[in-house]
Amino acid sequence: MSALAHVPTGQSTATPPPAARRGRYRFLPYLLLLPGAAWLFVFFALPLVQLAAASLYDPTGSLSTGYALTWAFGNYPDALSAYWPQFLRSFLYAGLALVLALLMGYPLAYAIAQKAGRWKNLLLVCVVAPMFTSFLVRTLAWKTILSDNGWLVGLLRDIHLLGPDGRLLATPFAVVLGLTYNFLPFLVLPLYASLERLDHRLLEAASDLYASPLRAFRRVTLPLSMPGLVAGTLLFFIPASGDYINAELLGTPNEYMIGNVIDSAFLVRLDYPQGAALSFLLMAAILAVVFVYLRRAGTEEVL
Repeated sequence: MSALAHVPTGQSTATPPPAARRGRYRFLPYLLLLPGAAWLFVFFALPLVQLAAASLYDPTGSLSTGYALTWAFGNYPDALSAYWPQFLRSFLYAGLALVLALLMGYPLAYAIAQKAGRWKNLLLVCVVAPMFTSFLVRTLAWKTILSDNGWLVGLLRDIHLLGPDGRLLATPFAVVLGLTYNFLPFLVLPLYASLERLDHRLLEAASDLYASPLRAFRRVTLPLSMPGLVAGTLLFFIPASGDYINAELLGTPNEYMIGNVIDSAFLVRLDYPQGAALSFLLMAAILAVVFVYLRRAGTEEVL
C-alpha cells in the first residue's frame, strides 16, 4: 500500500523543509536592525561626513563669502600647533578627574553591591538622582558652592587650609572637581553591575587558601570587576575630555579645554574649518587613547 494512504484526509503534505524555513527568515534580523542603522546613518554618519568636508574648506573663506572645498589638509597641523596646550589640558583634567572618581566610585559601588542590603535600591537612586537635573544647573550649583563668599571657602580659611585670599573657584581644582561630580554616575553604575554579580564563594575560597583581604581583592575581586571597570572608565573619560561647560563656568580662560576652543570656533569666531579640524583631531586622540587602554586592559585581564 502506498505511504500516502496513511496521511489523514485534508492534511497537506507540502510542509517546507527546515532549510527552506531558515532561508525564508534569514533576513529578519537585518530588517530589525534597519531602523537603528537608518537613525545612525542620518544623525551620525551624514553629519560626520559634512564635518569632515568642513575641515578641508579653504581657511580664507567665511560665512558671508562662502567656503570652498579646497582639500586644505593644512588645517589640521595649523589647528594642532595653535591649540595643543588645550588638548593636553583636556586629557590632564579628564585623567585627574578619573582618578578621583575611581577613588570614590569603586568603594561606593562595592558598598552598594555587597554591603547595602535592603538599602541598595535607595542608594542607587541617590547615585543617579543628580542626573535628573540639567547638567548646566548642576554645574552652576558647584559655582555657588565654590564661590569666594561660600561656606566651603570660609570653612577652609577658618581651619587655615586656604589663605586669607585663597580661592577654589576659577582654578584647575574647581574644573576637575566639576568633571568628577558630573560624570561620576557613569563610572559607578557599570562597576556596580559587575560587583553585584560577584560570587562570594570565590572570596571564601581565597580566605580558605590563606589569602589576605588585600590579596583576595587584587586576585579575585578586581579581575572579576574588570568589565565594569573598563566600561565605567571609558564612559567617564570620553565625555569628560570633550567637556567645555565645567571649564567655562568653574574656570577661567587659563583653564579652558579643547571643547571650549571648538565651541568658540563654531559659535564666536565662525571659523568652521578650524572648528571641524579640531573636532576630528579630538576624536582621533580619544580613539587612540581608547584603543591603547583597551589593549592594555585586555592584557591585564589575561595576566
